[in-house]
Amino acid sequence: MEMQTLQTRIFALKESAKHLSISKEEERNALLKSIAEGLQKDFEHIRSANEADIAKARAEGQKEALVKRLVFSEEKLEASLLGITDVIGLADPIGRVQERRLLDTDLLLEKIAVPIGVIGMIFEARPDALLQIVSLCLKSGNGIVLKGGREAFQTNTALIASIQNSCRSSSLGSDWFTLLESHGDVDHILKMEEDIDLLIPRGSNQFVQYVMRNTAIPVLGHADGICHLYIDEHADLEKALEIAFDSKTQYPAACNAIETLLVHASRAEAFLPRLERRFKTAGVTIHGDATVASLIDCVPYQEGDYGVEYLALELNIKVVGSLDEALEHIKQYGSHHTDAIVSEDKDVMRKFFALVDSADVFANCSTRFADGFRFGLGAEVGISTAKIHARGPVGLGGLMSTKYVLRGNGEVVSSYTGKNCKKFLHRELDVEGRSLLLGENA
Repeated sequence: MEMQTLQTRIFALKESAKHLSISKEEERNALLKSIAEGLQKDFEHIRSANEADIAKARAEGQKEALVKRLVFSEEKLEASLLGITDVIGLADPIGRVQERRLLDTDLLLEKIAVPIGVIGMIFEARPDALLQIVSLCLKSGNGIVLKGGREAFQTNTALIASIQNSCRSSSLGSDWFTLLESHGDVDHILKMEEDIDLLIPRGSNQFVQYVMRNTAIPVLGHADGICHLYIDEHADLEKALEIAFDSKTQYPAACNAIETLLVHASRAEAFLPRLERRFKTAGVTIHGDATVASLIDCVPYQEGDYGVEYLALELNIKVVGSLDEALEHIKQYGSHHTDAIVSEDKDVMRKFFALVDSADVFANCSTRFADGFRFGLGAEVGISTAKIHARGPVGLGGLMSTKYVLRGNGEVVSSYTGKNCKKFLHRELDVEGRSLLLGENA
């Protein structure tokens, strides 16, 4: 699409998003419900489009990890519908008060949540990601520019057609979202810092890095998902076995599946042979250091293995001599995504929580819990490893910005300066609910 035509299209989207940002929660929830019903009704057409995309991807020799992410099965539909239902049930984020302070008797200050504006979502495979971002943007009052990968073109087109059809009976319309089709559109939108407020890339490390290097627009995302699980000397090995198995095999193509398992030397001999037998049932390939190789069959460790995001039934195992060695390994090779420990020692857990600098840090549970739906966020637009704005699974809160609103009764600053001036009260007030200034209680 030509740059001028694209800018015109996104300008119209920005105007529609403003209308969405002041709409009633009931309107947005009703449209979400209508979208969910439409997806159910249109599923056979969507499934047919998805099967065509999968067949094309396999014919082109795409990696199996990508093909798995591309699948939009009945199970994925049900998960998406459940996510939309959960989003409907979430409190309206628009206008919610984060701070409320009485500066003086008639001078009320509130810091409130407002939509960011226009979100640009660029994603590879993962058609369900389209549904997550659309539902979260609708609920949060944001416009959304979608650009899916060519490998999911037919599926994404079918999903958007279903959503557009559901929007026809709503006063909110469908101009607040758009799906771009041309590969060249990616480079165009990366240059649209005047029109797009936030970019969310989801895909390979190479792809996310490309987006980050080639835009002045703020980017929310993570480059790698190199996640670790550490089996401490105080671990319950029954728990450890189940957690390690789930963290690797439940959905190995996910960014929150573990890529390296660290095992304390005192537990290696008792634990690794049991783990090897369990992993064999799922077809997991193990890469191990010399100590691991002396205890179980594995592919010998090669330089660089600890930096690999396998996204498959494959992982590294390393034996470490202490918690500190495990922490140092995670510091050196981790991607600040999700790291977990199995231990019954509370002091060890506290140290792990404090010193692992990741968006998600878990104890005695699977790394696969790092997910917006499982966190109760309704859905997620991705997982952020940034430290500013949003970190971890990003749901509604990550799509909101803030503004200060102040209501007075003729106050002027000069009254609060100089000799014998008025004093500020600066009294903190309850922040529950919507803004007193903007809501129905005003």
